Amino acid sequence: MRWLPLLLIPMLSTAEEVKPPDPDEAAYPAIERFVKVLEQVRQRHPDADKVEYDRLVNHALDGMLSSLDPFSSFIHPEMAQAMEKDPKLDPYVPSLGITFGVRDDGPYIANVAPATPGSRAGLLPNSQILEVDGKKPAPIGELIESLKKPPGAKTTLKVKSVTEPKPIDVELVHMAVEERSVTDAKLLADGKTGYIRLASFMGNCAREMEAAVDELEDKGMKKLILDLRGNPGGDLHQTVQILGLFVPPNTAVVTTQGRGGEVQGEPLKTPERQRRKRDYPMDVLIDHMSASASELTSGTLQDLKRARIVGETSYGKGSVQNIIPMGGGTALRLTIATYHTPSGRTPHRVGIKPDLEVKFSDQDRENMALSFRRSTLTQDESKKLDGWEDPVLKAASGEAK
Repeated sequence: MRWLPLLLIPMLSTAEEVKPPDPDEAAYPAIERFVKVLEQVRQRHPDADKVEYDRLVNHALDGMLSSLDPFSSFIHPEMAQAMEKDPKLDPYVPSLGITFGVRDDGPYIANVAPATPGSRAGLLPNSQILEVDGKKPAPIGELIESLKKPPGAKTTLKVKSVTEPKPIDVELVHMAVEERSVTDAKLLADGKTGYIRLASFMGNCAREMEAAVDELEDKGMKKLILDLRGNPGGDLHQTVQILGLFVPPNTAVVTTQGRGGEVQGEPLKTPERQRRKRDYPMDVLIDHMSASASELTSGTLQDLKRARIVGETSYGKGSVQNIIPMGGGTALRLTIATYHTPSGRTPHRVGIKPDLEVKFSDQDRENMALSFRRSTLTQDESKKLDGWEDPVLKAASGEAK
């Protein structure tokens, strides 16, 4: 019998087998790779005016920030200088939902707010703006001023998107910008069901909301439908105040979690006192464009079994951003944490799923947007609403508990 030699294989300990790579050691080859690419570009690219160190690094940071999430971005020195020259310059255009920025190659889209014409058109942060209404874009201050148009007006942007090889033309229809947060408050036909539309969580919305609820209660309201469709969010503290109208005092409603689920700070709680006890049934209406504070509100009321959620799965924005100065006139707008409802879930990237899902067509969506601004409609626009019934509101009012 022929014996085969025994191969002696050294045994590794469990610790050695699963030892994770040292992140510090991984950083050095990555940084080295970046520097090598940087130098190759500087040495070989034919456009010498585009290869200054500052320009290349700033554009690389652009890409790095935009790759993280839709709400993180790099603030270029050109934008910082423009805002320093004009401290009143606000780069956000509410009727389009776009925050504009400027860098060495001109204006670009810094951020796109949910539930706005910009987000519905699929515009992405970091896209370069080549033309505005068929003309080369003006300096940032003049550009922002020229985009202050009435509801229904159109703006065409030629953009070089980060995902498209060629420039594309995008037509945007300006939406109405509500001056008040509570845009509608009434009793429905049954005389017992109240309806309140909350367009945003900005300003003194908690005070507006409480006044509207008080008035409907005094008129005999026995159940409430709160419409948060198309509401992009707003002030977190106003959100907590509004939640305090409907859930018990001193209830923890929102927590903030950082990397690894580490809780940051104390939970946000509803006020210690509640002027009126409100225990009547509630339905909350949401859609794909209900975001941020709208999701925390609907998610909290759902977690606490305080309201039924009706409509579509919401947008999925539940993150916290900070502005971090970086020197050299630059800064970061960086996502640093996520918000969570009482059960510990976050709407970030997943949204809030309704208890009662209602199918909503594109035509329904267009009609809903028109119905929200009935007082400003043209005769032709008004005709589009003839015979239309809101399927989500119908489901809520017809099946409210």
